[in-house]
Amino acid sequence: MPTDAPPNAEPAPTTVAVNSSGEAIYASNCIACYQANGQGLSGAFPPLAGSERVTGSAYRPIAIVLHGLQGPITVAGKEYNGVMMAGGTAGAMDDQQIADMPSYVRSSWGNTASAVTAADVARVRAAYASRTSAWTAAELQALP
Repeated sequence: MPTDAPPNAEPAPTTVAVNSSGEAIYASNCIACYQANGQGLSGAFPPLAGSERVTGSAYRPIAIVLHGLQGPITVAGKEYNGVMMAGGTAGAMDDQQIADMPSYVRSSWGNTASAVTAADVARVRAAYASRTSAWTAAELQALP
């Protein structure tokens, strides 16, 4: 169970068009680990294509980008144990940049989840402002 208070509500689904910024951010910061096809790297980085962690609650990918992910995680019956740094390799990104990248991922490789907005990112950022460590799989599961 996360030690931070969860946000009050799931971001409202939106049909905002994904701009090329999300793809460019992904290409610059995520592609080495998650690959151009979103399939990840065996044993280290799980696939993003078809992943419920990507296409389910928008809070999860936002939270991961903001604070990172560490420790073992099981996706599609396979265990992975890589470490994703907060912000990927990008360092500090503003709310719009963070929204653009998961929006790209949530609509690529057969994923059909709604876009993420900068307002969604701001809500998650505020809800977990006191967090100082990367998420674990169990903590992510407990998020709304």
